[in-house]
Amino acid sequence: MFLKTVLADGTAEQTVIREMKARAAGARGDIEQIVRGVMADVQERGWDAVVEYAEKFDGKAPYIVEPSVLDAAYDACDPKLISALEKAAANIRDYHEQMLVKSWEWKRSAGETLGQTVRGLARVGIYVPGGTAAYPSSVLMNAIPAKVAGVGELIMVTPPTENMSNEVLAAAKIAGVDKVIAIGGTQAIAALTYGAGFIPQVDKIVGPGNAFVAAAKKLAFGTVDIDMIAGPSEVLVIADHTANPTYVAADLLSQAEHDRLASAVLLTDSMAQAQAISCEMERQAKLLPRWDIIKESVANYGCAIVFDELTDACKMADVVAPEHLEVVTAEPRELLPYLHNAGAIFLGQYAPEPLGDYMAGPCHVLPTSGTARFFSPLSTDTFLKKTSVIEYTRDALEGYAQDIIALAQSEHLDAHANSIAVRFAEEPKK
Repeated sequence: MFLKTVLADGTAEQTVIREMKARAAGARGDIEQIVRGVMADVQERGWDAVVEYAEKFDGKAPYIVEPSVLDAAYDACDPKLISALEKAAANIRDYHEQMLVKSWEWKRSAGETLGQTVRGLARVGIYVPGGTAAYPSSVLMNAIPAKVAGVGELIMVTPPTENMSNEVLAAAKIAGVDKVIAIGGTQAIAALTYGAGFIPQVDKIVGPGNAFVAAAKKLAFGTVDIDMIAGPSEVLVIADHTANPTYVAADLLSQAEHDRLASAVLLTDSMAQAQAISCEMERQAKLLPRWDIIKESVANYGCAIVFDELTDACKMADVVAPEHLEVVTAEPRELLPYLHNAGAIFLGQYAPEPLGDYMAGPCHVLPTSGTARFFSPLSTDTFLKKTSVIEYTRDALEGYAQDIIALAQSEHLDAHANSIAVRFAEEPKK
């Protein structure tokens, strides 16, 4: 069979889980060593180092892409594409405006005012790959939540390829990116991390990249924040006997075509359904341009597992914690309470994963390789900074004074205790 199919027996599930997570092995030691050297050099020598690496790896020194170039790129794109990008942008914006957290204040009792200020980060950098990995949808998905969150300045860096993608530049214009700088690779991440020349230091770096960019982001974390270290793409589909094999096969292939490490897994309660979907996958895959990639990714990281009950399939899905999880059953909402760990959940046969990739509105930047157990999708929350606010009157503080002093003294922090005590000590007579 094109999609290897096994019965659930405990061992089969564990094997699949282990193989999926093994795909996300960290960057090779030699890559991290090279990247560490570049990052350290840029931190020490600044702009001179950035220019040196840019000329070596990008073929030219960094430069600002003028707004007129973005306008020309927009005009050069197919009007149908521009229409699609603008519809997607509107949906992404609408969705993220719904989830935007606001500052708040609460009066717990007389004299006690507590709250939280919520502000967008001052400056964020977005890395956008060049060449065949240039995806305008990713520009929208990274940039628009940042703008909705109120980020002060949004800087996009992208390699100065011979023919910089008109589609990517048009997406930057639609998304409201404030500045586009032509620079790629580790040197771009280093410049955003430490600041160099006309490239300012940012507060956070988001966006996908190759192994060198991923290693650089990992090293940048702590000096600046990052979104996540993304692994290979993956989809897990839970399907019952009512699912249309043609639809499910197409959805599995939509992830398998990404690259040779992509994973497409089917969980079902019907052996006949698993076999039908496998046959349909093979038929469709042979008609697709990326057949060679699909064939390898399915062979290495694709499979179907047949369970007695779909609730058991849900238990496995929770352990896998997939990037994308489709539920294609007669009553998909009935399984939703059993599903706790996934980057995004797609319910029903008319919510295929590419809908989320391009148009629905939720961000397609999702945790991979099991990290959906503790990470969330990129969203407005990614670009917000929250600060606690505490205001007390004298009377309100006095009501807690002895409690605070007792706690501080139990930890042998006498200056802490004194900070409270001095406020209520009798003032010396004059």
